[in-house]
Amino acid sequence: MQKNPVLVILLAICPLLTAQQPQTTPDATQAQPTALATTPAPHSLLDGTPVKLRLSETLSSADAKVGQEIPFEVIEDVSVDQVVVLPKGSTAIAAVTEADHKKSMGRAGKLNISISYARLKDQEKVALRATKDTKGGGHVGAMTGAMVATAIVFFPAAPLFLFMKGKDITIPQGTEITAFVEGDMHLDMSKFEPAPPVQVQAPPSAVPAQASLSIDSTPPGADIEIDGAFVGNTPSTVSVAPGSHQIAVKKKGFAPWTKTLNVTGGTVHLNAELDPEPAKP
Repeated sequence: MQKNPVLVILLAICPLLTAQQPQTTPDATQAQPTALATTPAPHSLLDGTPVKLRLSETLSSADAKVGQEIPFEVIEDVSVDQVVVLPKGSTAIAAVTEADHKKSMGRAGKLNISISYARLKDQEKVALRATKDTKGGGHVGAMTGAMVATAIVFFPAAPLFLFMKGKDITIPQGTEITAFVEGDMHLDMSKFEPAPPVQVQAPPSAVPAQASLSIDSTPPGADIEIDGAFVGNTPSTVSVAPGSHQIAVKKKGFAPWTKTLNVTGGTVHLNAELDPEPAKP
């Protein structure tokens, strides 16, 4: 049978055209949305941010109870956009998840705790976990097997004798650990900015300062009048506004003592020498 030359040429070219067409795979089309989905929002406390903590009280399997809250103290500032959002000295909370005191036959106690949250500067809670990532794992060393889990806090600095056979587990006050932020947390940064300084308005310069008059008399116990108003008995110190004032010191059986005084400020001392009234004829 004789072959058609045109058909032969087409059959030879088709595979070449097919090979040159770009291959589109599902993974390539999905790569860009996936990358966008993992981009953290601005002003966020990012997942995995380390938070250094110190145990605030001694904890022992001899008396710990499941569900008991355990206080920690934040020992280093944590910042977002160069603004402190979790200050040093803030409180963090863990909870006891397993607690068994030592038993007979040399069986050691058990003590596991799970880190829960820390309190931010705006009093919101940020969730914490014990490991940097969420894939599990943990520190082995001197820890018991039950303590190797993602949600458990590890104490690599704890002395080995605390975990010896037949002993209660004791975690001393001051033990330091590192926890990690659980998930990205968007923050309202306006709640963390320092408050603006309070502006104290100075009193107007036109308002004069008060002056003081210290008034004595001989003999004492005389009435003091300033501008015709009774203000007390000698000896006394009274406050007056700067300016001109009429001072009078009066006592029964004595002639009145008067003086016009221009006061500018500070303290002015007056001593009124009272003369006995002349005898009546």
